[in-house]
Amino acid sequence: MNLVLLGSPGSGKGTQARAISTKLNLVHFSPGDTFWAEMGKKTPLGQEVGDYVSQGRLVPDSLIIRILKEKFSAEKRGLLLDGFPRTMEQVEELDKWLASRSAAVDAVVYLNLPEAEAIKRLEGRRVCPGCGMVYNLVTSKPLLENVCDKCSGPISARADDSANIVKQRIMVYRDQTEPLISHYRSDTEFIEIKATQPLQAITAQILARLKL
Repeated sequence: MNLVLLGSPGSGKGTQARAISTKLNLVHFSPGDTFWAEMGKKTPLGQEVGDYVSQGRLVPDSLIIRILKEKFSAEKRGLLLDGFPRTMEQVEELDKWLASRSAAVDAVVYLNLPEAEAIKRLEGRRVCPGCGMVYNLVTSKPLLENVCDKCSGPISARADDSANIVKQRIMVYRDQTEPLISHYRSDTEFIEIKATQPLQAITAQILARLKL
């Protein structure tokens, strides 16, 4: 099974992707997580994408497709695509690549979150640079203030979660990614979930709608 997870920044895609991929034994691909990991390691890829990410701009389609193919060309399990595709051009390239593997997108899960709530959540997001755990001061606080539950390292806000960058990211999403909702709604099994619900309730609903 190949799943696409859609939703605005702050809708909880990463949290749900980790839960669903574990439950269904799918490979989780998040371009954003990949970029931040590479930026933290100061690799050539990290340097290449750093200017785009820090300014809230979309990384070029060609670069994301290249990473997808390089990382998963030999993967036999299904994929859970989190934050990808983000443009119709990426949709077309993804479809071509999956078709070359005799596969396709089997279902799309859309986490629907009001814009005002998305902004509030993004400004409250905190990340552990050490282990990659993500927290939110609105929905999922760490047990100790500014301390990671998993590795006890310090947590902090990401550079692209500042107020100005958050608004830019929401604008980019609305202009370039929302058209994908109309496309997939008419072309693929489309599962829409209210993202204002508790995290575990959202996970349960996704699994139920997938009939798994």
